[in-house]
Amino acid sequence: MSSQRRPASKPAASNPSTGGSSPYAELFTVPGSKAFCLSGAVARLPMSMMSLGIVLALNHLYGNWTTAGTMSAAYILALAAVTPLYARLFDRFGQRRVGRVALVLQVIAMLVFAFAALLRVPIALLFALAVLMGLTQFSFGALVRTRWAYALRGAANAKKLNTAYALESAIDEMVFILGPILAAFLATSVHPVSQLFVPTLACGIGGAVFFSLKGTQPPVVEMVEVTAASRDDIDVRDAMSNGGAENAAAERNAAVATVADGTVGNSTVATAATAKNAAAKNPTESAEFSLHQLHRRGPRPKSVLLYQGILPLLLVFVTFNMSFSAFDVSVTAMMKAMGREQLLGLQLAMFAVGSCVGGLIFGVKELKGSNWRHMVEFLTLLTLGYVLIRFAMGNLILLGFLSVLSGLCVAPVFATGNLIVKNTVPSRSLTEGLSWITTAGQVGASLGSTFGGIVLDVADYHTGMLLPCATTFATLVLAVMGWTLARRHAAKAQA
Repeated sequence: MSSQRRPASKPAASNPSTGGSSPYAELFTVPGSKAFCLSGAVARLPMSMMSLGIVLALNHLYGNWTTAGTMSAAYILALAAVTPLYARLFDRFGQRRVGRVALVLQVIAMLVFAFAALLRVPIALLFALAVLMGLTQFSFGALVRTRWAYALRGAANAKKLNTAYALESAIDEMVFILGPILAAFLATSVHPVSQLFVPTLACGIGGAVFFSLKGTQPPVVEMVEVTAASRDDIDVRDAMSNGGAENAAAERNAAVATVADGTVGNSTVATAATAKNAAAKNPTESAEFSLHQLHRRGPRPKSVLLYQGILPLLLVFVTFNMSFSAFDVSVTAMMKAMGREQLLGLQLAMFAVGSCVGGLIFGVKELKGSNWRHMVEFLTLLTLGYVLIRFAMGNLILLGFLSVLSGLCVAPVFATGNLIVKNTVPSRSLTEGLSWITTAGQVGASLGSTFGGIVLDVADYHTGMLLPCATTFATLVLAVMGWTLARRHAAKAQA
């Protein structure tokens, strides 16, 4: 979002909260927050079902883990390639304008792939449809977090925003609790391809409701080039002669400060030219909530990837998410070898249960230190948890218990990563910045499922479970490096 005028009235999120109330209850005092939070959660169901659904369907149809894992990886890589592009469109033209078109394409592509798998089309065609389906996907999580960032803007709401991001990470885990259980149940009890239709329905309904919510959509601002009036202009001379010199000087200083801040440049200013139409429709509504963004003129905004610390953070989330998909395929192979496929969804959900609880606890605790430090601490505990899980393979009760304990660290890592992006990237590019986190995770998930499938075909699930241990340790090393760079950057800034 570009620079914009503050509304005359005070935002609802800034009102003092009732003493003693839950931090999560306070979040939902923001008008419209319940609707966009719930609909965004429903629309995110495909992220926990589609990839696993492809693996379950393809393994049933072709009896090969490598084929199943590779197709899932192809879908995720295609998704990862376009997620930042969609995010940039959302930032520049608004969530509703872009979302309505993108959602229709997404649902159609998902339905075509599901029916193609049901009809057992040739594997090459199914691969092409999986890639096409991936190219229509975008990150609902980033859109929801951007709405929270706008609703809770301002230094006074910084703690509430931490709670909101922790809540969204917990919701992600709730989705991952329900998703695998549904996918495994539908694949084993209804039909091997039925798990592909349910997320399509959820995405269509949740997405339609989400994009219909105009009031909570972050506004976008039209950028219009203007030419400064000459000092010889009669109006300028009249203003200067009537004591306007001091005001003109103050305005010039403010304009210089704005350019120095990087918001506007090259004689380009943010205007509310399109607010007239919205005001005519609803005179009582703040123009800030009803602007429509047009094509941005002037200098091109700085790439999100060029901001300090973003690239190290993306590498962290690539390796971090490799561990999850490798864990999923290894546990899936273990349950199949034990003849307990009907319990697969429940077993996979144990990890997400722990993550959900960890995210909710993280949202109400105020931790001291930097976000990078918190990430390193959580990753250290998670690495230890994966090592213990490796030695518990075969004992489902102990495996479930250790999965819950290890999962306590997962959502806090995602929340701290999103907070790092929020504190690094300007608000006008926030959706794109948050989407890069999603993209990095999707790339990691595709690599994890691919390598996991290859290892399972060559060896067994005991060897496959070594992948989460190795990738999480690599994530810890990368996080330590990112923390070190962040501390050096902070020290230089202070100097």
